[in-house]
Amino acid sequence: MVPTKIFLSKGVGVHKNRLQSFELALRSAGIEKCNLVYVSSILPPNCKIVSKEEGLKLLHPGQITFCVMARLESNEPNRLMSTAIGIAMPKDNSNYGYLSEHHSFGEKGEKAGEYAEDLAATMLASTLGIEFNPDTAWEEREQVYKTSGQIFKSANICQSAEANKDGLWTTTIAVAVLLE
Repeated sequence: MVPTKIFLSKGVGVHKNRLQSFELALRSAGIEKCNLVYVSSILPPNCKIVSKEEGLKLLHPGQITFCVMARLESNEPNRLMSTAIGIAMPKDNSNYGYLSEHHSFGEKGEKAGEYAEDLAATMLASTLGIEFNPDTAWEEREQVYKTSGQIFKSANICQSAEANKDGLWTTTIAVAVLLE
C-alpha cells in the first residue's frame, strides 16, 4: 500500500484520566474512530494534500489508518506544550518528500510549527543535495530551499495549549493522516 492522499489535523483534549484526554484530542482532530498505526517520516511520491474535511470523509469506523503523529500530555497546571507536524514536498512529485514531528514544553505554537517545517525541509534538502548552512536561521534556509527550484512546498500544523489550571490531564496532538 502506497498512500495517494494526505491531510493534516490537530486537536486538544482535557480530562481527569490521561488516556481519556488523548481520546478527546483524537475527537477534536476528527480521527477518534480509526485504529491508528504510527509510521515514520516519508511522504510518498505523487501523494496529494487534501483538506481535512475531504480526508475525514474518506475514513470509516474501525479502519486501520496510517499517520505521523506528534503527541504531548501533561497534568502540570498551566504548563505550555506544543505538538507540530512539518511537511516538505519536492517540486518533482515523482520523488518522495518528508514529514516530521515535534513535541515541546514551554514553546509557543508558531515557533514549534516553524521548527517542524524546518526539520522536514532540511531532511528533504539534504536528500536532494541542496547545499545549505545548517547554522543559519530557518527564514534564510527556507529561501535557499525554495530558490533551488527543487522544493515545491513546505508547511506545518501545530497544536499548542496550556495544561489545565486545575491539574487535569491535557493532551495536544498534531497529525498527518495517510490515505489510499
